Amino acid sequence: MPHTAPRAGVTLGSRPRWWTELPLIAVVYLAYAGGRLLGQGDVSTAVNHGLGILRFERRLNIDFESPLNDLFTRHAWIGIPADFVYASLHYAATPAVLVWLWRRGRNSDYRFARTWLLITTMIGLIGFVVMPTCPPRLLEAGQGFVDTMAQYSSYGWWGKDASAPRGMGGLTNQYAAMPSLHVGWALWCGIALWWQGRSVWSKIVAVVYPLVITLVVMGTANHYFLDAAAGAAAVGVGALLTRPALRLAGVVRERFRPVSAATATRTADVPTGAGAAGITAGEPVEHAGSATNVSDKCETSARERERIPRQQGRGADRQRTDGGDGGGREAGAGAGHGRGAGAGDGAAAPAR
Repeated sequence: MPHTAPRAGVTLGSRPRWWTELPLIAVVYLAYAGGRLLGQGDVSTAVNHGLGILRFERRLNIDFESPLNDLFTRHAWIGIPADFVYASLHYAATPAVLVWLWRRGRNSDYRFARTWLLITTMIGLIGFVVMPTCPPRLLEAGQGFVDTMAQYSSYGWWGKDASAPRGMGGLTNQYAAMPSLHVGWALWCGIALWWQGRSVWSKIVAVVYPLVITLVVMGTANHYFLDAAAGAAAVGVGALLTRPALRLAGVVRERFRPVSAATATRTADVPTGAGAAGITAGEPVEHAGSATNVSDKCETSARERERIPRQQGRGADRQRTDGGDGGGREAGAGAGHGRGAGAGDGAAAPAR
């Protein structure tokens, strides 16, 4: 089985450095925050989108956010923990799972999961810009929704504007409801835990966490049911686009690789002593290993290499001097020598 030596300069299988991953994640988070602000749009447009979603859900009887919001509003022991979950886990659990994958999973698995999360986030940002949507809690009171974060704001650090800290509501886009990245990120975490986790507890958390977040975002009146469904759809589309994105990134990396790294890659393909093994320059290393193995198994001894050229040389000289009958004389001489050996003393045979 030929062995392929690793090429110099190729780092696709190496573990990404944390000091390169942190800036990348920070840039994506800033893009997420900035995209939410850019997607504020016109308030009346966002309200119309929200009312349109609510009317569509009520026509199909899938407005699950209405009874859940009533439940969270009537029972503080449900509503207050739900507000804490909504305001914190979205920003804490997702980075924690990402770091866990970086430390635990294979390098290729981590790259796939990280790219998948980034693409899902970008899809969400496109949705915020294209379709600004008013969440249920900001609709007029006649629609029957209560903002639980405003109702229980005295129990947390958030104000009446959103999950942002008090006085910083203007720094967040309250009309970035479609799709729900709370649900999208939670579903990504659940799939990653189920995929890479080996314990029973990791499987349980993988199922429970996305379900809890889905109930929380609807019960706190921050998202419609269709927002949650759109967040799950964004995760699915992101998974489909991840492998093409990784291949494109590999092509771009090869295209813009420094000249020195590309030269090192080409020279790594030609082993030392390639001419002696009969290998042309640029031939892959696996062929070199194959040729070397064959020559090791079929190598002749030093005495045979010495004797074979001489025998060939003597045969050629005799053929030139004696002509065609040289072979007959040699046969006769061999026969005479055989008779002499038989007639001589018995010591000749053992000596031979």
